[in-house]
Amino acid sequence: MTGTVVFDLDGTLADTSGDLVAAANACFQARGLGALLDPVADALIAFHGGRAMLRAGYARMDGDTLLPPDAEDADYATLLDHYGDNIAVHTRLYPGARAALSALSDDGFRLAICTNKPESLARILLRELDIDGFFGAVVGADTLPVRKPDPRPYRAAVEGAGGTVARSFLLGDTETDRRTASAAGVRVALVSFGPEGEAISRLAPDALIGGFEELPDLARRWLG
Repeated sequence: MTGTVVFDLDGTLADTSGDLVAAANACFQARGLGALLDPVADALIAFHGGRAMLRAGYARMDGDTLLPPDAEDADYATLLDHYGDNIAVHTRLYPGARAALSALSDDGFRLAICTNKPESLARILLRELDIDGFFGAVVGADTLPVRKPDPRPYRAAVEGAGGTVARSFLLGDTETDRRTASAAGVRVALVSFGPEGEAISRLAPDALIGGFEELPDLARRWLG
């Protein structure tokens, strides 16, 4: 096989919500606001990024609480530092992910990561999860001047892994991934075991997978 499978990371390969929410809550707690986000109920917010978590938390503050004008920028830097130091405390690969990566690699598929997580943090997390050796390229939010859903990070991920865009597809879990695939002119499979569950079908992906055991056969059908 010579095709390339490109993976989103958070919410697709691994459930990172617990550690992301903990990093945001560390910022709120440092300001004496308490833990404003719930690691379970607010998991979907976590997968929209650090700033989305901060804004969601600020919206829950007591109405009399005032923040300095630079609060979001300052807290975002703090969030990244805390997250980098505690990146794999609660994070776990989704069931079957490692076996699927191994099967795809054994079949000769090229594998790459295209994420809106900063590249350095993505690489640290892949090492912590002991799956970094599967990927020929890792493209993060700051690898290029643009991020998903712009198609350029996706193309860079495919080409960095030695593949061609025409023989590739994206596996993701959000509307951003759906839009990225459309912009790049490739097919997209979305996971129904992520934070949105079966509701992700509303985005009408080319395929919906309910477990990683389905991925190798899908790759063979699409790229074989």
